[in-house]
Amino acid sequence: MKKAFRIVAAALAAAPVMARASTTIGVMPSYFEGTFGTPNTTRIWYVPAYLDYRSNTYGFKITVPYLQVQTKGAVFSGGTVVGSRGGKVTTASGLGDIWLKGTYTLQGRNGVEFLPYAKIKLGTASASQGLGTGQDDAEGGIEADWIMGPRTFPFASIGYRFVGSTVAYPLQNILTYQAGSSFGLGGQRFLTALFTGHQSEQVGFPASADAVLAWNYSPRRGPGFETYFDKGLTSGSPDYGVGVGVQDRF
Repeated sequence: MKKAFRIVAAALAAAPVMARASTTIGVMPSYFEGTFGTPNTTRIWYVPAYLDYRSNTYGFKITVPYLQVQTKGAVFSGGTVVGSRGGKVTTASGLGDIWLKGTYTLQGRNGVEFLPYAKIKLGTASASQGLGTGQDDAEGGIEADWIMGPRTFPFASIGYRFVGSTVAYPLQNILTYQAGSSFGLGGQRFLTALFTGHQSEQVGFPASADAVLAWNYSPRRGPGFETYFDKGLTSGSPDYGVGVGVQDRF
């Protein structure tokens, strides 16, 4: 299935290499709809507020989301449909799973940067309301971005997630990945295309793969704006997703 948080994070990270010494705050309301590998349609409203600090070497990000879901038995974790249990149609809302992420920048050659990262999902979403599993996850991996000419900024990442599992939620660890590129349009405006996916967290459930197209107005300092469209490429992904966000970098 598709990861609401992961898609939103990919869109938020879609702007090319910026000055590392900065603090960014923002919010990006998003909506996703599809069957997500289940027999029924699920609708997800995902509103993450975030704070992202970056020095020249280190980075830290915290994302605190509001989540509302309308579904018939879908199992959620991290704003994601990770399985299905059946049941009646329900609508629930509240605090989603909080994400913490840290990065370390390694300078490479020819404009390439490598960023080993670690992130944790705190199981803060209510399991009793069906908004999460109540379990924590941990992921480690590496990102890379580089400058290819004055207006082309490719990026890629790969990671491995240790997924919290219980008898009620028998989930498995997964591989995550993404690759894409941003293209400068002038005036601090950028168009980004990326492919992102991950293995299934539940045995027998379909994996996720999505294509995302994002547009950013992302100055080095001051307010910015971004929007994106997501198209699921597998039965475990949404039919579509859209998001519009604002941010302030200082």
